[in-house]
Amino acid sequence: MWFMTLRIALRALGRNKLRSFLTMLGIIIGVGAVIAMVAIGEGAKSLVRAQIASLGTNVMVILPGARTAGGVWTGAGGVRSLLDSDAKAIMEQVPAVPFASPSLRRTEQVVAGNLNWSTLIQGVAPEFQQIRGWQVEEGRFITEGDVDNAAKVAVIGQTVADNLFGNEEPIDAVIRIRNIPFRVIGILGVKGQTGQGTDQDDTIMIPYTTMQKRIMRITWVQSIHLSVVSADRAQEAQQQITALLRQRHRIQPDQEDDFTIRNLSDIAEAASNTTRVMAILLGSIASVSLLVGGIGIMNIMLVSVTERTREIGIRMAVGARRRDIMLQFLVEAVVIAACGGALGILLGIGSSTLLKRLAEWPTLISSGIVAVAFLFSGAVGVFFGFYPAQKAANLDPIDALRYE
Repeated sequence: MWFMTLRIALRALGRNKLRSFLTMLGIIIGVGAVIAMVAIGEGAKSLVRAQIASLGTNVMVILPGARTAGGVWTGAGGVRSLLDSDAKAIMEQVPAVPFASPSLRRTEQVVAGNLNWSTLIQGVAPEFQQIRGWQVEEGRFITEGDVDNAAKVAVIGQTVADNLFGNEEPIDAVIRIRNIPFRVIGILGVKGQTGQGTDQDDTIMIPYTTMQKRIMRITWVQSIHLSVVSADRAQEAQQQITALLRQRHRIQPDQEDDFTIRNLSDIAEAASNTTRVMAILLGSIASVSLLVGGIGIMNIMLVSVTERTREIGIRMAVGARRRDIMLQFLVEAVVIAACGGALGILLGIGSSTLLKRLAEWPTLISSGIVAVAFLFSGAVGVFFGFYPAQKAANLDPIDALRYE
């Protein structure tokens, strides 16, 4: 019975091929738009997640506080209130913080042989590697011995290696920062760009004590980077760090903090939520075209019922039951929607792939959303085909036979 009904439905649709295809077009565009828009949204989410992962896991940054001079606030960093001993105290006394590293930054001109390159110099501790998830491609990272001895050693990023050494081997080579010779002990793995377009591989890392004594000639640190064991304990860690630093800096209860704690996990979560909302919004907008396609199906099926009224009367006269007539028209609507859904899947995948190659926009096609879009297209056929099918089934056989 089902096979016969399907054959009749296909034969009826085949009589008006162009009209059937134009009816499918709404579903094709709808399904294709849903898949393409969701793929764009998911691609943006994956890009944001990758950029967030490059910053490190559950990272916090402590910055010096602000001060006022003549009624004008300097902003964060105006007070030189952080010391390397603060980072050590945080690791020792805050259980949720396994790694903390003093950090200093300055852009300098670096010379190697007859080549030079302007890059970011970072003074860090060995813990910085675990905090930010840096991998060393060749050689080694900074050690406690390097920090204790204020050693003139450097770990360089891939961009620096390419511009200063080209195809030559950088390990054990000598570079000069402010005319001070540094021995290259390692090359960092590729990190890529941040969300703001900053090249993370365009950097050189040296022991923070070397940065303090030989480059900047200061005793304080510009910031402290630290990682928390898990995102669930970030709030707890922040409260404990605040209490510890207030105690160490002898801040009275009625005084403001001379430091600022920034939780990068909160920023990461906000960015992830934003892209999630964007993906839902794009998918919702595209879904409207599916509803428009469903209305097109209902319209054509109503026209088909009117055109085939006499045929319906003849079928009823020879013994067809009302549910047989209803099933026939419902199957026709579902076939239109299902065929449109299948073609729409091809359109969505093709347009997403084309966009990725031509515009270099990240897209991510999920098998789940493809299945949902196809099932939804079938559901649209059932929903919008039900009323015309019911109308056909409720026709009076005598009136239908008289219909011209």
